[in-house]
Amino acid sequence: MSSGNETWSAEAQRELSPRKLEKQIALASAACSVFGREGYARASVDALAAAAGVSTRTLYNHFPGGKADLFRTVVTWTSGEVRDAQLALLRALVDPERPPRPAELERDLIALARAFVGLMADHPNHFALVRHIHAEADHVPPEVLAAWKDAGPGPVGRALAETMAGLAAAGLLDPHGDVAMAAAHFMALTSHLIVQLSHYGVLPLPREETDRLIEAGVLAFVRAYRAG
Repeated sequence: MSSGNETWSAEAQRELSPRKLEKQIALASAACSVFGREGYARASVDALAAAAGVSTRTLYNHFPGGKADLFRTVVTWTSGEVRDAQLALLRALVDPERPPRPAELERDLIALARAFVGLMADHPNHFALVRHIHAEADHVPPEVLAAWKDAGPGPVGRALAETMAGLAAAGLLDPHGDVAMAAAHFMALTSHLIVQLSHYGVLPLPREETDRLIEAGVLAFVRAYRAG
């Protein structure tokens, strides 16, 4: 895990001594593996402490809220990393300020979808956490779910909607008055099926199958939303 999420790591760097910060990073890193393997409900405080090589008392000293506090930290941290990667890809591959020519729209959207899907291989621990969040939503504290959405899916969804608005302004797309829905449809058509079939990257699909699903999804999206 890197320090990609300003929500936690930047505040921690300002408020904690280097030694305490190092200990919290070690705890969060170890917890990421445990939560990714066991999920939220099954992961015990004893197992989380043992994975980091500390006592449960030490864990509570750093994370007074215990398992929920630690899970929220890990989820928002990794969500920040993936969010930053997605936003960088969005700017690089489909920038409304430098819109593609109409004939290149499908090509660029395929590149974006392929890059988004590829993040599952780059951030396996995060997507393992997300898989457990969806499977255990009734066991995960509501404030943790809210923190995850605020750290990752929310900002990315808004940025993608803004991109759709920019492509509409460039005369490439017609979002039918709802750019947020157009963004949601793009993700649903290009990545959600792959996420489900691969179990959030645990069982990756063959490259040819991934490409086939992405290309078919982008084609369906463009047919529904191409301007004119």
